[in-house]
Amino acid sequence: MAKASQSSPLPQSSFKKSLPTHSQPASKKNQQSILGFFRKKDTTDASASNGLAKQSRAPISVQKPAGMAGLGQMLTPAPSSDAINAPSSQEEHAANEGVEGLPSPVTPAHDVVEFMGDTLHGAPAPSITSSPPGRRGKRTVNYVLSDNEESDGDDFEPVRARPSHGRSAKRRMMSLDEDSEGYVEDATAEQFDEADMDDFIVPDDSDEEARRPKKRKRPSAIQSRKNSSPLPVPPLEEDCFETPAVATAEQWTYDPNNTQPLRPRSDAATNAVIKKTGTDGQKKKEKAHQSEPDQRYPWLANIRDADKNPPEHPDYDPQTVYIPPLAWQKFSPFERQYWEIKQKLWKTIVFFKKGKFYELYENDATIGHQLFDLKLTDRVNMRMVGVPEMSLDHWAAQFVAKGYKVARVDQSESALGKEMRERGGNNKAGKPGKDDKIIRRELSCVLTRGTLVDGGMLQDDMSTYCAAIKESMVDCLPVFGISFVDTATGQFFMTEFVDDIDLTSFETFVAQIRPQELLLEKSNISVKALRILKNNTGPTTIWNFLKPDREFWSADTVIREIGASGYFISEDGCDEVWPMVLRMAKDKEFVMSAFGALLQYLRTLKIERDLVTIGNFSWYDPIRKATSLVLDGKTLINLEIFANTIDGGSAGTLFTLLNHCITPFGKRLFRQWVCHPLANVAKINARLDAVDCLNADTTIRDQFTSQMTKLPDLERLISRIHAGSCRAQDFARVLDGFEQIDYTMSLLAEFSSGEGIIGQLISSMPDLDGVLERWKTAFDRTKAKEDGILVPERGVEEDFDASQDCIERILADLEGLLKKYRRELGSASIFFRDNGKEIYQLEVPAKIKNIPRSWDQMSATQKVKRYYSPELRGLVRELQEAQETHGQIVKDVAGRFYARFDEHYNVWLAAVKLTAQLDCLISLAKASSAIGVPNCRPEFVEDERSVVEFEELRHPCMLSTVADFIPNDVKLGGDTAKINLLTGANAAGKSTVLRMTCIAVIMAQLGCYVPCKYARLTPVDRIMSRLGANDNIFAAQSTFFVELSETKKILSEATPRTLVILDELGRGTSSYDGVAVAQAVLHHIATHVACVGFFATHYHSLPTEFAGHPEISPKRMQIHVDDDHRRVTFLYKLEDGVAEGSFGMHCAAMCGISAKVIDRAEVAAREWEHTSKLKESLEKARNRVYVPLGLQSDVAWLLRDGITGVDQRALGVVMKAIEAL
Repeated sequence: MAKASQSSPLPQSSFKKSLPTHSQPASKKNQQSILGFFRKKDTTDASASNGLAKQSRAPISVQKPAGMAGLGQMLTPAPSSDAINAPSSQEEHAANEGVEGLPSPVTPAHDVVEFMGDTLHGAPAPSITSSPPGRRGKRTVNYVLSDNEESDGDDFEPVRARPSHGRSAKRRMMSLDEDSEGYVEDATAEQFDEADMDDFIVPDDSDEEARRPKKRKRPSAIQSRKNSSPLPVPPLEEDCFETPAVATAEQWTYDPNNTQPLRPRSDAATNAVIKKTGTDGQKKKEKAHQSEPDQRYPWLANIRDADKNPPEHPDYDPQTVYIPPLAWQKFSPFERQYWEIKQKLWKTIVFFKKGKFYELYENDATIGHQLFDLKLTDRVNMRMVGVPEMSLDHWAAQFVAKGYKVARVDQSESALGKEMRERGGNNKAGKPGKDDKIIRRELSCVLTRGTLVDGGMLQDDMSTYCAAIKESMVDCLPVFGISFVDTATGQFFMTEFVDDIDLTSFETFVAQIRPQELLLEKSNISVKALRILKNNTGPTTIWNFLKPDREFWSADTVIREIGASGYFISEDGCDEVWPMVLRMAKDKEFVMSAFGALLQYLRTLKIERDLVTIGNFSWYDPIRKATSLVLDGKTLINLEIFANTIDGGSAGTLFTLLNHCITPFGKRLFRQWVCHPLANVAKINARLDAVDCLNADTTIRDQFTSQMTKLPDLERLISRIHAGSCRAQDFARVLDGFEQIDYTMSLLAEFSSGEGIIGQLISSMPDLDGVLERWKTAFDRTKAKEDGILVPERGVEEDFDASQDCIERILADLEGLLKKYRRELGSASIFFRDNGKEIYQLEVPAKIKNIPRSWDQMSATQKVKRYYSPELRGLVRELQEAQETHGQIVKDVAGRFYARFDEHYNVWLAAVKLTAQLDCLISLAKASSAIGVPNCRPEFVEDERSVVEFEELRHPCMLSTVADFIPNDVKLGGDTAKINLLTGANAAGKSTVLRMTCIAVIMAQLGCYVPCKYARLTPVDRIMSRLGANDNIFAAQSTFFVELSETKKILSEATPRTLVILDELGRGTSSYDGVAVAQAVLHHIATHVACVGFFATHYHSLPTEFAGHPEISPKRMQIHVDDDHRRVTFLYKLEDGVAEGSFGMHCAAMCGISAKVIDRAEVAAREWEHTSKLKESLEKARNRVYVPLGLQSDVAWLLRDGITGVDQRALGVVMKAIEAL
């Protein structure tokens, strides 16, 4: 700024005389922000004083009187891009002296001008030379919020009466913009300090809540403006405003020839000092977002939980934080409100509703800033970031996707509701307490990855589970009680089972549902169970370790809590009716304890009542031995049923291949179908009949697909309706969806013969037309979809009609009042205008002069002025209160609508489940026709001897990626051997044959066509696999240990109806041990278990050992070998016989290993390979008489113990083996 002289001329527009009696807030265009302070004032106002204008034109000389050194504070700063200097010590001195009317940096421009005009009584003030015009475009704007939160409401700002006297000593509320919550405080009402100047220059758009200094004492009435003597204007201090000798643009000119480091401007150091210390030399208060939280809250430097346990303590609870009692006394009301909630959600991201924004504070704000680059700023003593209200779901989903828990704190009242509450009085004196002066807020819900209920935040249509697991030991065997829930649909599952030592059932359960969130009892879960959970869950899975009894409730506590909470009160309100599954589980200690942990956790998330009261409980059996084909956890992983082994995704999996469902709830049901294929021949054939019917006549399939494609997720939405948290648009979509189902089923009934599973499903559909009839005229669906509000038809809701009539009456009165004023003032150009939150202002042309004195002018432009008359103000207030009441009635009406809809929850759920089953059948039909040719319907037989037979079978999951896939014939059991002993070169396709056989069996028992020419099989009760080589170093288990653990499970649990695939058993140890184990296992499954399957191996002595076994047939993968070039051509054809070798050296040469290394390895292999020598010795022995070791062992057992108790089937196999010698 230019250096001011002792005597300087004043520009003509430096000051403007204030209006006579009332304030005039800045217009929306020019006076919404502090920038209006810098703009040239219009002097054409009719009320401007000519005398003041004449005086301000002449240059005058001013002297600095004693005690008025701080009047330089009132000078208007120049609009420059340079940082605004902090106030000088003289300015602080003037504020401390209590000088009337000194403006603060947040005072609106018109207030400052009015103050000057009123105080100086025509005495002009010195002007200030502004910076170059080229620097004026870059300005810093800040929006300041007061901490009394009177404008936190999201509806409207209550209209306040205009003050008639003492204007300069009262606080004026000014709307910054149409959506802002804050107001700017008049400088004459509050002192100005250095922190205020900092708030003024913060370059962000967030709402800041400034601490309010103590109010100065109101001056006595004697010191009125009319009687006050003119105040002399002090001279400007020379050190306050300095103009650099050289323009700033010239100082920073870039010189390409200058190789020296760039030197800062000469005043940079001075500015830095001023920024830190201020012009008075005192240390300036540091901004909250520029300091660490523990510097402002010392107790954060040493974190402890609510029980004062440090993080290293075994009982430390990371979800809570301890706040000392003395700290509470120093909190502002808003800080107290925040920390009362945050202390219980320390590790949770808490979104705090603040007007039209949701804000994060302190550590949460830091996380939001670091992860998503949200703008970091301050509110009171806390760092803060904020997001608009409309984008909360987006940002909450972003945090949840990162693995955070997200809490939402909402305002439980509007600004008008707060004012009405305060008017009612909160204490004996009838005045609200200090903490009651802020908007009331409360925790609405907590969102976690495993407990999302809003379909818009869920990533896909599949179920997301939160599982509570209770583990114990009974008779030296592990027992599991498990309760898990899909919170989006409100479906609870419960199970309790005794597992084997390898936790087979538990691993199967985890692989089937893959929970997104786990609730485990602290210090009461085994290492083996933890290993299974870690291997079968994703990296974003949330792990919660709950304290026993206190958080992980016992069975007795659960039963007591359910009874006390009244979740299942009957319709008459007398008895408590528990769901049947919950009654059955009442006596099961472990599953009830698991349900207690789940219930307690959902209660902390504020969603337990909405979910439990639905009463949707089911018993879950992960194995289902009696009714389904068992696919254990290892098999689901090895066969890539739901996740591939490359990246864990769904590409190339069986579920992706078969899933053609078009409804979200159909997709979820189809996943359960794939987890549990059928084992009953009648049920399998019924599904196959439905597939044939749907593919023979595609009318039903096409009609269903065309009608149901855009169906919403009704299963999830009816759960939200039960909770009363459904949006009006979604409620209308639900009704449209069920009407669509009703219409589609009526169409399908015309094409269905009524026989078979399709006819049974259509005929079982509940009567939806009857329950939907009342909803056709209940409310305006168009308005619900467009405006998001449920407006009942006339006569449906009496209180709504009465409230609507009241509002319409007030609107009619307003219209009548407008016509009355037009007549009285003689102008048809008078209209109602809304200015921000102040509605129905009377806009009058400026040329009209006969305005009643009782009218309050609210704002003005050059052409119009806006007023409130006493009568208009009363009507506006009445309208606002009526709208506030009407808003609550609208919420009540929506709640009553949802409750009436929920009365038929069982009907809606039954319709959804039947539609899902039909969708799954159509999906199987589509998959059957999409696998290409050849394909066939599998034929199921119930012979005593198991058989699995496929002709020209292809791997269905590879058909889309491999155009020339070579099919193979597979025959196990029946009139041939049950076990195929498969040998072949490396990479010859052995594993592919094993996997595609299992996949074909699963498809057949699902009720789907199989990609082959002919398929015949007996129902398989279980598929067991031992594939690949992996270890478990965390459990100290080697590769061979893992192999034997999986093999032991097969030997102990396989049956004659089981399909077993064993791939390269014994390769994790030495050849001696490997051959011995492989030989013994193969003999046992072929002779004693009598299951069907494949045994793939590179031990070429095994075919010779079992050459005469009746249940073992040697097979090999066909290849063409070029010994000269060490190359192998893979023909991928399965044929009878034994492979000549593994041809490992040829594969090494094809991989590029040097010939020198391969030559040496080949010599060593010929000299030292144990299995080759063993094969030679076996062939020599067969020239005489050779009895296999397994057969010798069986005969020895028979001779010692006799045939009593020996399985006749195994005895028959032994006799056939002896005959073959």
